[in-house]
Amino acid sequence: MLTGQEYKESLKDGRKVYFQGRLIEDMEAEPGLAVPLNAVADGYDKYYSSAPDAVNPVVTAPRSVQELRDRIPELMELDLVLNVTYQSLMTVLVAAGRLEGAAPQYIPRIEAYVEKARRADIRITECITDAKGNRSLHPGKQEDPDSYVRVVSRSDDGVVIRGAKLHISGAALGHDLMVMPTKTMRPGEEDYAIACAVPVNSPGVHITNTTYHPLHGDPRDFPVSAHESMPDSMCIFDDVFVPDERVFLDGETEHAAVFAHSLGLWERLGGISFMVRQADELVGLAHLIAEANGTAKVSHVREKIDEMMIHATLLRAGLEAAIANARSTPEGYFYPDDMFTNVTKYQGASQFGVMVRHLHDIAGGAVVTAPSMADFDNPTLHPFLEKYMSTGGGISGEYRSKLFHAIRDTTADAYGGWHLVTNIQSGGGLYAQRLVTRKNYDLDRARALGLKAAGLAS
Repeated sequence: MLTGQEYKESLKDGRKVYFQGRLIEDMEAEPGLAVPLNAVADGYDKYYSSAPDAVNPVVTAPRSVQELRDRIPELMELDLVLNVTYQSLMTVLVAAGRLEGAAPQYIPRIEAYVEKARRADIRITECITDAKGNRSLHPGKQEDPDSYVRVVSRSDDGVVIRGAKLHISGAALGHDLMVMPTKTMRPGEEDYAIACAVPVNSPGVHITNTTYHPLHGDPRDFPVSAHESMPDSMCIFDDVFVPDERVFLDGETEHAAVFAHSLGLWERLGGISFMVRQADELVGLAHLIAEANGTAKVSHVREKIDEMMIHATLLRAGLEAAIANARSTPEGYFYPDDMFTNVTKYQGASQFGVMVRHLHDIAGGAVVTAPSMADFDNPTLHPFLEKYMSTGGGISGEYRSKLFHAIRDTTADAYGGWHLVTNIQSGGGLYAQRLVTRKNYDLDRARALGLKAAGLAS
């Protein structure tokens, strides 16, 4: 296993990482990259063991409903890159089981890769969403054939791929990029049915980075995002060679969606678990700022907080239902129920904006106009700010301002905007959740009840 410092050194491997148009030689020198880099390094140190045969205990799948439930608190404490590494390894293992009867030649490669990845203690990020070009056209019909990642040549020892994957969180901070098809492919689109593990430092790989990390201003004005951030990337594959032992699917269009579907089993639990915690956090901020403003007993404020509590409770109930009705893969790995997971994800994503609106309405305009915490350091300003930001009863101006900055940082600034978009898009948009619900809902039972109520039951 690697220590945090050994992990940092392992990233100095010639990788092409860019930020704001610049090729980055030292990620620790860039605040927007250094904070998440150190978070991943801390995760290494947390699980480090000096035993010669030790592997990270997190990268194992739950084998029962209780293990699945017990995994939630741990998932909430993992850095994102370790969480995604776990998901990636579980994804390819489940995919291997589904390929057994149709494409067994890939199974030894997958099993060998998973074992090597565990032993080497590497970090892996998932690359699924393609550039896609014109969304109304299939991959094989695009004006630019590279709109979806594809194989451009094959040889006796591997393949060469070209294209780009978008929205890849933490790509610059891992060792491997787990490339997999974003959707089902049709006959004639064999070149797009490619799944493989690509080292980040492979020639031809270029990684851009965007971040909601505050790059300017006083860190105290960003109490969350200054300490918890993760870059999102476009991963460009410019004729990248991938050796056969790292290729897990090549040309079998009928199995192109296996990897994406397998991934869905593992990313859902973390996604809805975070939504539950986030909903509770919004309730807490709403109640605290209402108390600080002196409006906690105002009827419309209480009603809005009630709605926020009901929303948070519904999400928690959905999470519990997803776990209680967990399913098992043929290999004995447990994952949350599709129906309850997707309904919960839909509820959380579709109502997030409403809950944020309630919070802003309760808090007031100082969410975006409160003085900087640096202003409190100014000896001339400090007494004025305490006088006019205080609301009495032991509520200091500094205390109330810190609440405003927390609300702004998490809901009304770059980090809040990131949440607004990713809550909807992560793991598939709202339409994807509706499709899963439509597929799994017991419509026959509902129709039977309707016929009975109308006196039409036979």
